[in-house]
Amino acid sequence: MNALGKHLLLELKDCDRGLLNDIGFLKKALLSAAVEAGATVLGESFHQFSPQGVSGVVVVSESHLCIHTWPEHGYAAADIFTCGDSVQPEKAAEFLVRELSARSHSAVTMRRGVLDAEGSSG
Repeated sequence: MNALGKHLLLELKDCDRGLLNDIGFLKKALLSAAVEAGATVLGESFHQFSPQGVSGVVVVSESHLCIHTWPEHGYAAADIFTCGDSVQPEKAAEFLVRELSARSHSAVTMRRGVLDAEGSSG
């Protein structure tokens, strides 16, 4: 069975708390992660929360990367969703783990749009 896309759900724990609240750093990190994975960046949107935390998304031709941070807990949740076979979402995940100095992390991979032999999802 083939799938239309791959969706990585990334848990980043015990991260550098300062980086988790730095919108400029996070924007650069997510954009770089997309490039590292081989994706084609189309746009981005980020928001700084008060008193702390950042949410952001990078839209790519192949789908998206997004992150939500809780600096007070040293925690970030990231989603990396890619379609097709040309992008390697695992490379983006590895990049984010390194850049955020996550001392602990885990990832779950979901195959999205699983197709049967005839090419339908039903």
